[in-house]
Amino acid sequence: MSESSYQADAFHKLTYLVIDDFENFRLSLRQMLRACGADQIELVGNAKQAIKYCTYNHVDVVLCDYNLGEGKNGQHVLEELRHKNLLRRSSLFLMVTAETSKQMVMGARENQPDGYLTKPINRAMLEQRLITLLDQRKALLPINREIDRENYPEAISLCLQALPRNPRHKTWLLKTLGDLYFRLGDLSHAAKVFDDVLQQRELSWARLGRSQVLLANRSHDQAVANLKQLIDTHPDYMEAYDLLADGLRQQGKLSEAQQVLEQAIVQSPNALLRQKQLAEVAEANQDIDAAADAWRRTVSLGTHSIHDSADHYLALGQSLSELGEDEDNAEAVEHATEALEILGSMEKRFADQPTVGLRSRIVQCRVLFGQGQHREAEALHNSLKAEFDSNPLIDPDTSLDYAKTLFRVGRDGDARDLLGRLAEQHSDETELLKRIEALLDEPVGFRQKLKARNLTRDGIKAFEAGDLTAAAAAFTEALVVVPNHTSLNLNLVQVLLKIYEADPTSREPLEQCRARLDRLQGLPEQHRQHRRYIALSQKLKGLTA
Repeated sequence: MSESSYQADAFHKLTYLVIDDFENFRLSLRQMLRACGADQIELVGNAKQAIKYCTYNHVDVVLCDYNLGEGKNGQHVLEELRHKNLLRRSSLFLMVTAETSKQMVMGARENQPDGYLTKPINRAMLEQRLITLLDQRKALLPINREIDRENYPEAISLCLQALPRNPRHKTWLLKTLGDLYFRLGDLSHAAKVFDDVLQQRELSWARLGRSQVLLANRSHDQAVANLKQLIDTHPDYMEAYDLLADGLRQQGKLSEAQQVLEQAIVQSPNALLRQKQLAEVAEANQDIDAAADAWRRTVSLGTHSIHDSADHYLALGQSLSELGEDEDNAEAVEHATEALEILGSMEKRFADQPTVGLRSRIVQCRVLFGQGQHREAEALHNSLKAEFDSNPLIDPDTSLDYAKTLFRVGRDGDARDLLGRLAEQHSDETELLKRIEALLDEPVGFRQKLKARNLTRDGIKAFEAGDLTAAAAAFTEALVVVPNHTSLNLNLVQVLLKIYEADPTSREPLEQCRARLDRLQGLPEQHRQHRRYIALSQKLKGLTA
């Protein structure tokens, strides 16, 4: 068989999907593909038709324009096909575009198309690009088939067999081999593959893979150092930013993790999941302005994305409700107005989801109360109370948010009762219990939390410096903001006991200790501070006996 007939035969056996909103371009591409030897070619004009076609048909090669008019673009198509597993690993996806902006290219790269074709396109250009990709596809097809079947051991075996006889695709084989070992949890073999490559040549994917192994082995410092070096040399390598942020989070360095994600978003602003990750980290850092900005971008990017979710709208509404707590501040009023608008949008967009209306009204109640609209907030609260009283099976996340609203409108007793019941019902769910404890400790807005935390930090510094009077003053002031904070109350007790031991002539510190410990009566045994509470109670009992 001649080379030209071999190529025509290769084109003929495959199925093609052309996605473009311009009919003339669709027809032109079909003509070029037919001239190359292709026969089974489907043409569609928009993303919806493309996804529907791929749902019911196998496609070997997708040629998709980036700009598809109103609605989803080519990036959204690729994202959804990957997310729904509608595109096999053995298939090819080529992005066709006249646009070459960095923002477009970086966004599309997040979902790893197999190649790009820049308009205008002629037959020779298309044929050359496809032949290269189809040759690689054919050579690696058995391995990709096994990966599609999730038969990773067999895929590893095929990679090992192919390595000595397929030097042309050695890099692909080694990268795939390392990834497969990692997927199977065989970290030692994965590390050996990446190390062997790095001994020969500094390749970014091998450095990234080695860092993944280090993180999995809990060698956080080494992994973080590797990833920082990788980003310095390859600032467009987005996977390195994500992995570095993950490593920093595992180290508890949330501020640094936020900075890394912010750098990544400057490079590639259209990645919804990374914007979401940034919003969550910023929330954990109590950087509510940054969290609101990131949630705002997450919501916007979700308009045509498969990852769109009511949770993103709700989280934005919650962040804005925190920022909107001041009826006399013009900026806060704007935030409150935006919160109500975004919650209204959520109710319309996700009207088919049964809990959306309830969760929206829970946040709306806080927003209204924070803006001094107490009568409206009270009316909303009454409807929420009736719904919770009639339905004891409301999910924990919604109940926690309702408890937060109860604290906000001054119904602390109801909030504590609700959290107590929630803790009993979910006594074996550690993460949920931590969230309940955190809400009980700091049932206030983020600005008050920051004030209390700064005072606590001052108190700890004074205590470590031996200035017991200053430490007691700082902890006492912080407890004005969060009077039921368990750890803070115990910190003050600890300081007061030392003050008494230094000067036993006055028993006033002991009386203050007793009042603080009485406030903590009923502390659940599973609370992280319970043993400390018992130890300090016994010590006070010994001093007052």
